[in-house]
Amino acid sequence: MTATPTLLFLPGLLCDARLWRDQVAAFSGDIACRVADLAHDDSVGAMAARALASVPGDGPIAVCGLSMGGYVAFEVWRHAPQRVARLALFDTSARPDTPEQTRRRRALLALSESGMFRGVTPRLLPQLLHPDHLGTPLAADVMAMAERVGRPAFHRQQRAIMHRPDSRPDLPRIAVPTLVGVGEGDILTPPHLAEEMAAAIPAAQLVRFAHAAHLPSMEQPEAVTAALRDWLAR
Repeated sequence: MTATPTLLFLPGLLCDARLWRDQVAAFSGDIACRVADLAHDDSVGAMAARALASVPGDGPIAVCGLSMGGYVAFEVWRHAPQRVARLALFDTSARPDTPEQTRRRRALLALSESGMFRGVTPRLLPQLLHPDHLGTPLAADVMAMAERVGRPAFHRQQRAIMHRPDSRPDLPRIAVPTLVGVGEGDILTPPHLAEEMAAAIPAAQLVRFAHAAHLPSMEQPEAVTAALRDWLAR
């Protein structure tokens, strides 16, 4: 692949383009950027197909996903390995849901279906952000982002996440430059899961982000952008 790849950003659960706002602003003058809309499908396969269709043609893509976006990134690679020139996986996991994780997701769905969707994000917020970022304008941004995505999309996304495949068997076959990033304070997808992926992917580099939890692209945007620049230069 000799053409400059399009940088395809994949948001996480209850996230939209705001998740990658600072990175898109940093790169858009030099490289074509797309942020996929992952709010319309209830399987990671359908999300991946929609994300691929958002990048016209058959040229190379550099795929960058966070959390649920990471699950979709694996699926994009499985769908079109010939197009994926680089892979960046932030605060995600190659593992499928555990029974306990599925139980918690079903409890949140039940809460949302009872008419308390606005109560879902406050429950998740302490798991998404570093404690120092709670009660700040950044926390308000996360809440507003979730409201924009909305309850129907939240239900679709949770169903997709619960039924995602186990990507661990695929890791040794990923032969493109891969960045694995994780917030040091992430409790949803802790650093040991990032270490597991980085150890199994032959061309992987692991980066930890201090003073960040599950959303480092918003919590530490400059550090994430710098890591992505290094990844694109590899």
